[in-house]
Amino acid sequence: MKISKKNLPFIGLSSLVLLTSSFATAAEMSDMDHSGMDMSGDMSDMDHSGMDMSGDMSDMDHSGMDMSGDMSGMDHGSMDMSGMDHSGMDMSGDMSGMDHSGMDMSGDMSDMDHGSMDMSGMQGGQPPADARSPDYSNGVPYGQYGKPMMMGSMPLWGVSVDDLGYQFDEDQINFEATGWYGTDSNRIRLRTEGSAQTKDDKEIDSLSSLAYWKPLSIFWNGEAGVAYDTENDNAAVMAGIVGTAPYFIETDARAYLYTDGQLRLDLGAEYEWRLDQHWVVIPEMGLTAFSKDDHDNGITKGFNEMEAEVRLTYETFSRQLAPYVGVSYETALGKARGQRRQEDESVDSSSLTAGVKFWF
Repeated sequence: MKISKKNLPFIGLSSLVLLTSSFATAAEMSDMDHSGMDMSGDMSDMDHSGMDMSGDMSDMDHSGMDMSGDMSGMDHGSMDMSGMDHSGMDMSGDMSGMDHSGMDMSGDMSDMDHGSMDMSGMQGGQPPADARSPDYSNGVPYGQYGKPMMMGSMPLWGVSVDDLGYQFDEDQINFEATGWYGTDSNRIRLRTEGSAQTKDDKEIDSLSSLAYWKPLSIFWNGEAGVAYDTENDNAAVMAGIVGTAPYFIETDARAYLYTDGQLRLDLGAEYEWRLDQHWVVIPEMGLTAFSKDDHDNGITKGFNEMEAEVRLTYETFSRQLAPYVGVSYETALGKARGQRRQEDESVDSSSLTAGVKFWF
């Protein structure tokens, strides 16, 4: 079979012409100015899925294109916009139905300028300043009960009786109680401690204080106020710190400056050794020191006395009530020992104790 080759030169020439046309078309698109194109009409049915925009469009200017119309149905499935400049495009119209699922944006888009694009009609963005009221009420009134408060900011009150017990050998009642009113950050505290004799003249010795209480850190609270001591019948200015030391040791230190210039320092420590959910062993110790001698009230300079006690308590009624039994010990320190011997008083004493502690 003989094949004719007469038409081959014509076919080759046609292919060359088509190839040249393609390059010319691509070159013309790079210089196209779309600034005046009006695309504000209804383009919802336009199908761009077959558009080939893979040429060089880096110089295309879309700054004046108006795309505010309805483009909800536009399909840009195969569009390649790697070099387009969108700096002035207005895209404030309805584009909720545009299908970009097939858009090829894998090219180099580093030169795309979106600085002036208006996308105010698209979902998202920053909410308006008045989107929600600061108290989250949205304008709805709180009703007859008023605005709710956090528990930490509500003024509350409480009473704690840490010791109300009887010392059998000393034949006296010991007491220590605290009442407070305020919030978690500011409180007024009324505190009293001392003993009451149950024989002879039934004398009551107590040290009471009214103080302002405020947290200083996570584990420590500060106190400052005034106090009155019935033992020497004198008023004082008080300042102290109360909190939890390492290993959960409850610690308190209070200084009292009396009107006669006497300075008293009380130090105390207490630890709760919990045996189970109800039984607790509580050892505690206290020290008292003075800045100068006061022989009329049996006071000597330096540390005067030390008190120690160990209690076995049983907590009941949600741990609000805890009866206890224990042993107490008291001894004079320093020069106070000699002064007590001169006055024919005991230097050391110990006693069985029984009582109760509670709070509400």
